[in-house]
Amino acid sequence: MKAGSRISLWIIALLAALCLAVLAWTTFGFVVPFKHETGQAVLDTYFAGYDESAVFHMQMLLDGNETAARLLSAMYFGPELIFPALLTALLFLSFLRLGPVGAWFGRSLHPLVGRALYLLPLLYGIADYGENILSLIAFADGGSAGLAAHLLPWMTRLKFASLAICFILLARLASLRWLTPRQD
Repeated sequence: MKAGSRISLWIIALLAALCLAVLAWTTFGFVVPFKHETGQAVLDTYFAGYDESAVFHMQMLLDGNETAARLLSAMYFGPELIFPALLTALLFLSFLRLGPVGAWFGRSLHPLVGRALYLLPLLYGIADYGENILSLIAFADGGSAGLAAHLLPWMTRLKFASLAICFILLARLASLRWLTPRQD
């Protein structure tokens, strides 16, 4: 029995299905109606990132469109409360399922490096929730809106960078496992 194989594949499949369902809820319940209402995409969908001027543009857009502001707020208090936790759990359990970190690279790694790699899904989750909180602050009328608008693009970059690294590591390990013959 290989390390990590105690995590059932059906649990990972269930988490993946839940992630897809919540992503569909977000997309069709909030992102598409927001774009229809404003003609602009939600900043969370800018995979290439954005700058502070895009945040200020979105602030002005939301100040002039109450329906769009309510849609965005409902998105953050609805599916965006659930999705980061589900995806973080999916990534973490997938890492555990694929076995020890040393097997990922074909050699022994320093224990701290190995543990740090397992923390990447957690970094993604924290960054995604941080982005959501900063969005709520930046698009509100509070005194911290300026600071949140400044930090928001950086939090989005951290979220997508950690997510991309997780996907790259999972793809690498899965392909190595698929190409390597089993030793039962």
